Amino acid sequence: MTAPIILLADDDEGIRTVVSQALTQSGFEVRATGNASMLWQWVESGEGDLVITDVIMPDENGLDLIPRIRRIRSNLPVVVMSAQTTLHTAVTATERGAFEYLPKPFDINELVSIVKSGLDQIGASSKVETPEMLEETLPLIGRSVAMQDVYRTLARMMPTDLTVMINGESGTGKELVARALHDYGKRKNGPFVAVNMAAIPRDLIESELFGHEKGAFTGAHARATGRFEQANGGSLFLDEIGDMPPEAQTRLLRVLQEGHFIPVGGQTAVNVDARIIAATHHDLKQLIRQGLFREDLFFRLNVVPIRLPPLRDRTHDIPELVRHFLARAKNAGLPWKSIENDALQTLKRYNWPGNVRELENFVQRLAALYSEEIITIEIVGRELREFGLDSDREQYENDRNGLSNIVERQLASYFAAHQNELPSNGLYNRVLREIEKPLIILTLQATRGNQVRAAEVLGLNRNTLRKKIRDLDIPVIRGGC
Repeated sequence: MTAPIILLADDDEGIRTVVSQALTQSGFEVRATGNASMLWQWVESGEGDLVITDVIMPDENGLDLIPRIRRIRSNLPVVVMSAQTTLHTAVTATERGAFEYLPKPFDINELVSIVKSGLDQIGASSKVETPEMLEETLPLIGRSVAMQDVYRTLARMMPTDLTVMINGESGTGKELVARALHDYGKRKNGPFVAVNMAAIPRDLIESELFGHEKGAFTGAHARATGRFEQANGGSLFLDEIGDMPPEAQTRLLRVLQEGHFIPVGGQTAVNVDARIIAATHHDLKQLIRQGLFREDLFFRLNVVPIRLPPLRDRTHDIPELVRHFLARAKNAGLPWKSIENDALQTLKRYNWPGNVRELENFVQRLAALYSEEIITIEIVGRELREFGLDSDREQYENDRNGLSNIVERQLASYFAAHQNELPSNGLYNRVLREIEKPLIILTLQATRGNQVRAAEVLGLNRNTLRKKIRDLDIPVIRGGC
């Protein structure tokens, strides 16, 4: 069996010698040069299975070679090594398509391991792939302008350990972004631990995050490790961080500042080294103004913000997303289906309040329920109507403004009926009061009397809401605080 050929370019003869010897001992054939022009000749002629290049060389910057290599040999892995160990160099290497970036001085065994991983990647990509298999490998789908900003930020953050805050509506793919940061970052060989703060009972959050000792509380029959300890050496994804209760926020802030914690009921501190990725659909600045989220914790988590656009702001991505979900359905055992362009245009006109998750569920339903090989505009329209969905964006905007239209009609009727006897003053406050009281009552009913949640929904300070409840003589609804 022919040994893989490694193309090595570095103007330092000593490095060329050491690297060549290590790779040769590992079973590879090495061709080494001190300049970029010879490396390019080898690549252009089709030689080599993997490239290792320095950044600074006498005739050309090694980073400038990467896009040219990618254009003519997209599957050829390029490993970049550089003494310029700056964030800019690492980011540029990542953005231009380098398989790996290795700052000098480096561990020669690590380089050998990277070379083996790069060659394994070639073996995996050499399999015959159908379009749907290729789609399935992509962590994020879409080429819209809105998504390009996300991709650029991700490329910059993947080689770092900076804390990232992902903000976006439910269903926009916040966990996908967190997984991409982990899977393509420096901690990809460590664990990825996700925890949804909104799904944990309030009294169990600290135990869930930091673990507990045996006997720490009723039911603690054995020691349990928390999510922080489980994520040591990897990434910890704190989803829906805006739903974290204040007392847990205080402890989380202390752990982020000090790098260690004490399990519930414990005495000994546990050191932790995990990259923190947080996410929320809330406006945290609004929660801070309402006194529901700590400002200092916000600044600690919001080091690098990433905002995910809602699907209605990236409708050009819908055709690509639909084909991706159809491919995923086929891989799950459903028959392969294609979709008419007119049907895609109909889907693009719908607003998708549930974002990408709603679109995925809709496409899966189409793939599962219909035997036709081609999804037509009639099928899409039928399903949209069946589930009470409106594909007309203009109609959606009308519905969204429905409350204003209703109020306008009521006021018009009032003025028509009282043209000759309008009140001398106070109409403005009277109308506001008549709208405000039922709005607060219905919101409290919807939140089962939880005034904290009701204040959040209404966008009011909790104390302001309590004052309005008193002033408007609204009965207290039991069941929440």
